[in-house]
Amino acid sequence: MGAGLLLTLAANVPGQMSYDSVVSLTEARTGIRQTWAPVLSSGLLRPFDHLLAGTGLYVTASAALLFVSLMSLSRLRPRSSWLAVVVGVLVILTPQVLIYQGIVWRDVMFANLSIVGFVMLAHAAARWTARPPILPLAGALACLAAAALARQNGLILVVAAVAVLAWTVRAGGWRRSLAWGLGGLAATALVAVAFDRAAQPPENPQTMSADVAPRILEHYDVVGAVAHHPRLKLKEIGKVDPAAAALIEAHAAKVYSASRIDTLDNDRELGRALWHVPAPVMSAQWRRIIVHYPAAYLLQRADVFRWVFLTPKLELCLPVQVGVLGSDTMLRDLDIQAGVDPQDQGLAEYAQHFFATPVFSHLTWAVVAVGVIALLLRRRDPADWVFIALLGGTLGFVASFAVISIACDYRYLYVLDLAAMVGLLYTALDPPRWRKA
Repeated sequence: MGAGLLLTLAANVPGQMSYDSVVSLTEARTGIRQTWAPVLSSGLLRPFDHLLAGTGLYVTASAALLFVSLMSLSRLRPRSSWLAVVVGVLVILTPQVLIYQGIVWRDVMFANLSIVGFVMLAHAAARWTARPPILPLAGALACLAAAALARQNGLILVVAAVAVLAWTVRAGGWRRSLAWGLGGLAATALVAVAFDRAAQPPENPQTMSADVAPRILEHYDVVGAVAHHPRLKLKEIGKVDPAAAALIEAHAAKVYSASRIDTLDNDRELGRALWHVPAPVMSAQWRRIIVHYPAAYLLQRADVFRWVFLTPKLELCLPVQVGVLGSDTMLRDLDIQAGVDPQDQGLAEYAQHFFATPVFSHLTWAVVAVGVIALLLRRRDPADWVFIALLGGTLGFVASFAVISIACDYRYLYVLDLAAMVGLLYTALDPPRWRKA
């Protein structure tokens, strides 16, 4: 794991950056809110950029946090097998670790914080006595609180964590379990509030509305439902703006794509019509489709989820990011050179060798996660339950994209790949089937 950390840093530092990464760093350095993305994206970048300009220190700290937690897995088992060494090497050589750990994406941040949080919780469960281990518990809740801020539906993993915390103390009775579960949830919420306030940039432009994210989802679902059910009539929109309703009905099938919402921006006339509809009216139309046209809504959601989970055309789902890509103005202000150097190009070519293999497939890692859960259920040690909760919570997180997904970017479900790899590595340390009766 130590060698893997050095290899990962050597391959990626000062960091691979997409447009989103550049925006986050700009927000961190200027203190002016730039997007509707969670503020923690820039909030965590700010102190590292202050100490050493750029993303190199941040990438180093993020990767080190993950690798140190992986190093600690051997302390959770009474023995370690050489199988874990083999699995560890293979895990490090996957693009999801070797390259992704160098990409400045909040999805990577979310995955790392979630993994570290559950690993610390596993250490707490393994060492639990009459007096609970406070430090690993506090660290776990802090990491999970930060993770939930990086990805709002990361709350699912918080719920999984507090559930397994309650299960860990079940020998003390249901009242004690309930107290620990609710207490853990309350403590995580308080820490999240504190983190959120600390991460808020000094300036938040008045033009940025808090309801934009749900409106974007409603636009996508309304257009997608019409595309899947051409006879669907937008009655709620038609009551206040018949022209907009007619235009959306006429253009939906032409511009809609289940792979990503971006294609809606290609039709400026459609875009103006969507945003011209008052927010309450669009919400009412969205709810009407769910209630009165459930087949159209479910087809839309199933199609979008198929793309984000199965990525039928991986090249359309931004499978990897190398080099630096972003606004010329922002990059100039940040004093960062755009482009892809030969080393970055080599990483891209390395990743491409995996594109057509099961390694670059969320389905593969979902199957691995289920398999690891089945193996750990045979042994059911205190730490085993924590990894079962991690993998079960991660599968729940993935399922939530059936409702909220608007694009098929591979990174959105990155936590599934990473959690499955960590679960596999933990199981390989001391496989349940090797234990004596």
